[in-house]
Amino acid sequence: MKRFHVNVRVKNLQESVNFYTALFAAEPTVLKPDYAKWMLEDPRINFAISLHPENAGIEHLGIQVESEEELGEVYKRLQNAKGAIREEGKCTCCYAKSEKSWITDPQGVDWETFYTYGEATVYGEGKNARQPEKETVAAH
Repeated sequence: MKRFHVNVRVKNLQESVNFYTALFAAEPTVLKPDYAKWMLEDPRINFAISLHPENAGIEHLGIQVESEEELGEVYKRLQNAKGAIREEGKCTCCYAKSEKSWITDPQGVDWETFYTYGEATVYGEGKNARQPEKETVAAH
């Protein structure tokens, strides 16, 4: 089963964690100094926020799948959308090990399709690498 994914850049992570925890009536399933994620079933969404105080707003949208077979199905949809597909392949991003590809819609919004197959202790490696903020954030 596929899950809708949204990632929003936020100016203040703790303030946003508090807001979305109240809005979703659920604690984050992942909470890091620069990132938080809610894996919700109702609505079925992978909702993430990333600390980017200089440039808040929609980071990207996506479709998360639960198997490599589903990833192939969604990849065919990217091809049918007739945009330039950016292959990322296997990567570490958002404290997870994934395989993904990207496409940009006509309005300039980036969409990713991805299959997550493991956790990671760092935000990302390679082109996704970034140093976490030094402040620590705790779930309330």
